[in-house]
Amino acid sequence: MTVGVVGLGLIGGSLAKAYKRDPSVTVLGWNRSRSTLEFAMLDGAVDGELTADRLRDCDLVLISLYPQAAMDYMTAHADDFSKTGIVMDCTGVKREICAFAFPLAEKHGFTFVGGHPMAGTQFSGFKYARATLYDRATMVIVPPVFDDPDFLQRVKSLLKPAGFGRISVTTAQEHDEMIAFTSQMCHVVSNGYIKSPTAARHKGFSAGSYKDLTRVAWLNAPMWSELILDNRENMLAEMDAFIGSMTAYRDAIAANDFDRLCALLEDGKRRKEEIDG
Repeated sequence: MTVGVVGLGLIGGSLAKAYKRDPSVTVLGWNRSRSTLEFAMLDGAVDGELTADRLRDCDLVLISLYPQAAMDYMTAHADDFSKTGIVMDCTGVKREICAFAFPLAEKHGFTFVGGHPMAGTQFSGFKYARATLYDRATMVIVPPVFDDPDFLQRVKSLLKPAGFGRISVTTAQEHDEMIAFTSQMCHVVSNGYIKSPTAARHKGFSAGSYKDLTRVAWLNAPMWSELILDNRENMLAEMDAFIGSMTAYRDAIAANDFDRLCALLEDGKRRKEEIDG
């Protein structure tokens, strides 16, 4: 199997390293920065450069770029992709890119599948990439069709060497609704929380709670800005719900209302138990 990885940052670099664990897989890479590509080849993460003419050799092309850059790459290489392989993006939003890529793929005769590997760290760049990042993680896919089990099995087989523990199949709309809550809101809340004027004096007073809540405040601002704005309708709905909850807590505290505050906290605890056990 030949796998092409476009973009060798944390996500793409980790995909390349994960596939390289399988000696039967050839990994070809492309990166905007030539120095990163050359380092990845020296590191053994990729076997060679993913040039336009070699796209036709790929059974799977994984595009790990920002959404607009991913769409630009597909536009530029629409006639270069294999007609029998699969092209999959790895961006954090799906509605916009799927609405763009499905018609493009149909027009130019290649197969596109939306993808989102559900793993990462607060760091970015190839130097933080690791082969085990996706082990037992979930890969969310948005296929062009949902009623072809053979096609879905083929996609799962192509993704298997990366180590994913679960493949979730969904629509682009459902993906973006859920990701606004499970990922994008977490980054915004963390990023906003750390701006408290008290934060500069936290050392000696903070432990696990602080670390858990602030981990993803350290983020790639241009990337997250693009992802959040591409999903702004869902994000605004989640933010409105969160602000409503925070307002209720604030009102109870301002009124020195023990019973109301206790009820709100108990309700949140109960929700956590209902959702996660």
